[in-house]
Amino acid sequence: MKSTISIVLLAVLLLSFATPQEKDSFKSISVSQSEINRDSIIEYAKKYLGTPYVYASSNPQKGFDCSGFVSYVFKNFGLTLPRSSSGYKNLGKALKPEDFKVGDVLVFYGYKDRTVVGHLGIICEANGMQSKFIHASSGKAQQVTITALDTEHYTKRFYKCIDVLSE
Repeated sequence: MKSTISIVLLAVLLLSFATPQEKDSFKSISVSQSEINRDSIIEYAKKYLGTPYVYASSNPQKGFDCSGFVSYVFKNFGLTLPRSSSGYKNLGKALKPEDFKVGDVLVFYGYKDRTVVGHLGIICEANGMQSKFIHASSGKAQQVTITALDTEHYTKRFYKCIDVLSE
């Protein structure tokens, strides 16, 4: 009976020490998220260049749609973003073009309906409205590709750019 009580007391004692360590490790995760290296995001995203476009997919073995690609890339860095492009309509504060940075998310209207968000990408070369972005394209490319923002197709559909890392 005494050994059972000793084991229970030992377990309680060990668990009481584990709780603060778990809290501390949670804090370090939060801190590291705010200090994510933007170039690392792009380096990781570029590993998927050429991955096929597959509607409603966030699986690198099968393919990506635009929001699946964006959410998959940022999830690798511990950041959970909306899985659907429509979830970005009211997300974040729109940046001025001169404030665009590598790793910011570009949000576009759909190509048929300018009231609905229909496409996303991640800035990989920041230069205002002449930036380049990596995205899963359902257009001619039909794959993860890099495109210039200043092409007419995307300039017409541009809705906003948001910094999801400083949120």
